[in-house]
Amino acid sequence: MASQTEENYLKSLFNLANEKDEVNISELASQMQVSMPTVNSMVKTLQKNGWLIYEKYKPVTLTPAGKKDAALVIRKHRLTEMFLVNKMGFGWEEVHEIAEQVEHIHAPKFFERMDEMMGFPTIDPHGSPIPDKLGRIQEINYLSLTECKAGQLVKLAGLTNSSTEFLEFLNGRNLSLGTELRILSKEAYDHSIVVSYSNHTSETLSEKVCEKLLVKVM
Repeated sequence: MASQTEENYLKSLFNLANEKDEVNISELASQMQVSMPTVNSMVKTLQKNGWLIYEKYKPVTLTPAGKKDAALVIRKHRLTEMFLVNKMGFGWEEVHEIAEQVEHIHAPKFFERMDEMMGFPTIDPHGSPIPDKLGRIQEINYLSLTECKAGQLVKLAGLTNSSTEFLEFLNGRNLSLGTELRILSKEAYDHSIVVSYSNHTSETLSEKVCEKLLVKVM
C-alpha cells in the first residue's frame, strides 16, 4: 500500500508524463516543490516498489503498475470532487483541497458506493475524465476555444486549469460546464475572442483564458 507521499508523487508523475510516458527529474522536483536530492531519494523508493523505471541522468518512466496506481488515486480525487458538487452542494471552486485529503483513504467500498450513488459519472466537475476501477482513462478529444472560428457555436466541456482563482473568474462571468457559446469574433492583435452566451450579449475573453477553456463544437 502506497503512503500518502508516494501517492502524491505517482499522481504528479502521471500528470507530467509526455507522449513517451517520460518525466524529467528536475520537472518532478519543481512540481513537488522539493530539492533534487529529495526527489532522487523518492524516485529510488518508487522504483524499488515497482512503480517506475529509473536510470541515472535519464528521465523516469512509470511502469504499468505505476500508471494504474496513479490513475486510481486520480479516480478517488475526481469522484470526491464530483460527489462534493453533486451531492453536497459545494461550488466547483471549493472541492480541490478537500479531495486532496480524501483521495488518500484506502477504502475501495467507500468509493464504489460514492460512484454508485452518483450513477457512475465519467467526468469530474471540471470536465476531466474519471478513471474506471481498473485505472483506465477514457480519452476525450476537446478543442481549445482558441482553435475555434468566428461564427461557431460551441459548448464548454472542460478546463485545462482548475485553480480556485480561475474558477472564481469563470463564476464571475456565469461560465460553467455545459454553457453554449457563440463566437462572435476573434481579434487579430491580441487573439482575444468575443462571445455571446446566456444573457451575455458580448463578452471579451483574453487568449490566456480561452486557451484554458475546452469545448465541443455544436
